[in-house]
Amino acid sequence: MKRKRILSGMQPSGPLHLGNYHGALKNWLALQEDYECFYFIADWHSLTTLYENPQLVRKYSFEVAVDWLASGLDPEKCTLFVQSRIPEHAELHLILSMIVPVPWLERNPTYKEKQTEVKGVDMSSYGFLGYPVLQTADIVLYKADLVPVGIDQAPHLEISREIIRRFHSFYKKVFIEPEAKISDIPKLNGLDGRKMSKSYSNAIYLSDTEKDIAQKIQSMFTDPARLRRTDPGDPDVCNLFPFHKIYSSRETQEEIIPACRTAQIGCGDCKKKLTQSMLAGMAPILERRQEFVAKPREVEEILAAGTKKAQAIARATLQQTKDAMKL
Repeated sequence: MKRKRILSGMQPSGPLHLGNYHGALKNWLALQEDYECFYFIADWHSLTTLYENPQLVRKYSFEVAVDWLASGLDPEKCTLFVQSRIPEHAELHLILSMIVPVPWLERNPTYKEKQTEVKGVDMSSYGFLGYPVLQTADIVLYKADLVPVGIDQAPHLEISREIIRRFHSFYKKVFIEPEAKISDIPKLNGLDGRKMSKSYSNAIYLSDTEKDIAQKIQSMFTDPARLRRTDPGDPDVCNLFPFHKIYSSRETQEEIIPACRTAQIGCGDCKKKLTQSMLAGMAPILERRQEFVAKPREVEEILAAGTKKAQAIARATLQQTKDAMKL
């Protein structure tokens, strides 16, 4: 029985952090067991913010690939490839851009959000405005059945579906209209209580050393109402506890909750427990990451093999597109 195909990608805009791991990578690991998965490094997309420093794209692409492999993505179970090495992405993007009304792109909520959220970068470029068109090309080239997204991101996939329907209204049916594969993404804030993000400098990275991680945990914001050691705390509003839910045992969590609420344990002690749990939980990734960093040729071979496989599919889809348009 043919497995359904999944397509997803990540921008190489910097090293991956725990938010990326628990928000996407962990889900990818599960999906590779049951679906035909294509995961790509979206390096052309990263140019929307790195266009002034494009030399960083190659460096970050390698870092992302290492983080993927260290996290457990298995090239025997999924196809890992690099977007820019397959020119069919750019060509189909150009073709689709000819039929997409500009107002469709301007009403994309992410377009306005990013312009205010990203500081120090002019986000008013055509490339950023048109990124949903390139995203659509990414998806339809591989005839993906499903695209994994969080519930809040599901509306973003709808513009791709609209573009596909518009193409089919002009020409014959070529593409699959993908559905959202809704993922339950845990809420994981950064060290300062805001969303974990590279731009906020509040992230714990998969590339951090054990010492880095321990120091970052010590700097984490806790319950804002707990000003003194003797003040009772509330795990439900403390920035530490979501990490405990992921990394600490049920017994440790059940010990911390009443001790925090009655001030029997201080935030410093709670951070020490979290440090022990998190380092133990992250140890396999940290160890595998060092192994892959030391073997860049092996990483490149994995990406090259995945790119070759993906390009064969992309080339066939692009030809079908041109045939449908009688180009």
